[in-house]
Amino acid sequence: MQSYTIGQAARLLGVSPDTARRWADAGRITTHRDEGGRRLVDGRDLAAFSVDLARSAGADDDTAYTSARNAFPGIVTAIKLGDIAAQVEIQAGPHRLVSLLTREAVEELGLEVGMEATARVKSTNVHIDKA
Repeated sequence: MQSYTIGQAARLLGVSPDTARRWADAGRITTHRDEGGRRLVDGRDLAAFSVDLARSAGADDDTAYTSARNAFPGIVTAIKLGDIAAQVEIQAGPHRLVSLLTREAVEELGLEVGMEATARVKSTNVHIDKA
């Protein structure tokens, strides 16, 4: 299973490394230490925390709505495999992206829950809402 440093986890969560460290110190994010003494977060734990964090942020009425860029680096939070098709969910900061693709593509990419991945969006229609 892939693990992330506090800095990597912070980038995937869209917060500063200091915030991620405070969350770890408070027990909100479970960490362990590698042989070199660095704090690491297990990918599955980070995926679950990112979903919880996004849900709690979504409940905030002060959330700003903006037009986002087309690349969303994040963490894979769920994979549903069918015989031919697959559904992959990525949590990119406060953004949850769901992609339908072939099972073959998921297997070729070696996607697993807890892995870092980037969702790229291409669309001829983009809706922009102002808060």
